[in-house]
Amino acid sequence: MNEQDNPSIMSHMSVGSNQLDKALAFYDKVMATIGARRVLDFPEGVAYGKVFPEFWVQQPYNHEPAQTANGVHFAFMAYSTEQVDAFYQAAMEAGATCDGKPGPRPEYTEAYYGCYVRDLDGHKIEAVYWDESKAPEGVEA
Repeated sequence: MNEQDNPSIMSHMSVGSNQLDKALAFYDKVMATIGARRVLDFPEGVAYGKVFPEFWVQQPYNHEPAQTANGVHFAFMAYSTEQVDAFYQAAMEAGATCDGKPGPRPEYTEAYYGCYVRDLDGHKIEAVYWDESKAPEGVEA
């Protein structure tokens, strides 16, 4: 894959789970709302993505309990406000805890629309839509 195909600076990220089967059922529902699917499936974890494995949900490699980190969250790109809303709705129906309902985030810019939830293990995840027509001059998604 070259830079034009994928402008992201990230290869992948992962979260640990203490209840892998429930976490995978949660992420199967939530990731589908933004067009992602299971790309790789292993006994101790699954990788989600659109083309390649970008987001892993797994048992911790060292077999210690999974933990969350204060100040860390994972944001997934949505391509409309409707996708952000669907992400939030799917997450809530699958047992997430609300950490910020869908809506504009003018404190970031007028272009930012997102939602925040905590997954079943307490990881903070977000869906964000960047409306380029409202972006400050010189700032792109």
